Amino acid sequence: MSQVPGQPSQAELAELRGKYLPRGLKSAHPVFVDHARGSLLWGADGTEYLDFAGGIGAMNVGHSHPLVLDAAHRQLDKLTHTSFQVAGYESYLRLAARIASLAPGAGSQKVILFNSGAEAVENSVKIARAYSGRTAVIGFTGAFHGRTLLAMTLTGTDRPYKEGFGPFAPAVYRAPYPYEFRGWSVQRCLEDLQRLLDQEIPAEQVAAFLIEPVLGEGGFVPAPAEFLQGLRRVCDEHGILLIADEVQSGMGRTGRMFAIEHSGVSPDMTIFAKSVAAGLPLSGVVGNASVMDGPEPGSLGGTYGGNPVACAAALAVLDVIEDEKLLARATTLGSLLEERMADWKNEFRIVGDVRGLGAMAALELVTDRPGTTPASEAATRILEGCRQDGLLLLKAGPYQNVLRTLMPLNIPDEVLDRGLDIIERNLASADAELRTST
Repeated sequence: MSQVPGQPSQAELAELRGKYLPRGLKSAHPVFVDHARGSLLWGADGTEYLDFAGGIGAMNVGHSHPLVLDAAHRQLDKLTHTSFQVAGYESYLRLAARIASLAPGAGSQKVILFNSGAEAVENSVKIARAYSGRTAVIGFTGAFHGRTLLAMTLTGTDRPYKEGFGPFAPAVYRAPYPYEFRGWSVQRCLEDLQRLLDQEIPAEQVAAFLIEPVLGEGGFVPAPAEFLQGLRRVCDEHGILLIADEVQSGMGRTGRMFAIEHSGVSPDMTIFAKSVAAGLPLSGVVGNASVMDGPEPGSLGGTYGGNPVACAAALAVLDVIEDEKLLARATTLGSLLEERMADWKNEFRIVGDVRGLGAMAALELVTDRPGTTPASEAATRILEGCRQDGLLLLKAGPYQNVLRTLMPLNIPDEVLDRGLDIIERNLASADAELRTST
């Protein structure tokens, strides 16, 4: 480890952070990154880290991919901004066409672009309300949809995302998400959803269901196909729109371009962001053309939405996903992760559950297997130990006891194995501590 010449030290950067940034802005790791390539990051002090966090799922094609950088540089030389609402440009249109061709919905598709996942979530609800003439929206427990008012209201976890920020947006309701490990079966969830429609909010007042096909911050819990199919039946029966939030699960993470494709269900709208532009701020909504045309002209937009540089980067990302066969690679990664994690579950009592879809895989840690008491403190120690060993990893779940994998899909096998070995060593240490204390 050596200081990067001309780079402030970690201590200097930490001092700046403490002095000028509010405490509400938290980082998972006390690390300041100087540069990154592929699946690796380098801190200001020269420390190399394997990246299993991927910018919270924004780096499916890896850091600084040369094709993405080249596309962004070429666009920078031509045009950085007009606002599409003033004058349009080709990269927005080309990207919309590409996304529309890839979207899982039925029939002709249209696309609108924004900056962040939360912004896309809020606009999907606006579109649903304008199209349907209804106001109510139903979200699901464990969901994370963003930090703006409506997105935060739809988010199903109070701490830390909602605590102290109320009152929240009206006409938002919540149904249970299937989470078999914690007792919520598909049948139980569908029955409770029906109770909600019978007793709390009539179906004819509901504009949309908004669901993550795989919970992201909620713990990497895939929704079973039969649950998503059940939602589709309810939507069709009552004229309710189905919106898939694929901010974290989209762009190939699960082995399909969008995770909902595994279920065979066609949503009316799909929300995308994060990995679509390899870390540049870009998001959007793609959906059935008649639904997307519901709002009046001028009612949708945003100054920076669909920035030309981000759009150019996104077009390159889609090329990389296709050229490098990253959907197949995500499936392969998923098989490797499933096999390795199953071994860990057999070996370590602290591993209560292993689950995932493609490369969106997770371990849920418990203190009392076969019970479900969360091992939250152990998860924190494992993250710290992994960082000290040169791996950046993230937690998730309502109890922050889930370890999740968000490595780039084109991660070399050797780097993948190094990272998994680091996790295994720290799991073994945490498991030994657990056995000693019980």
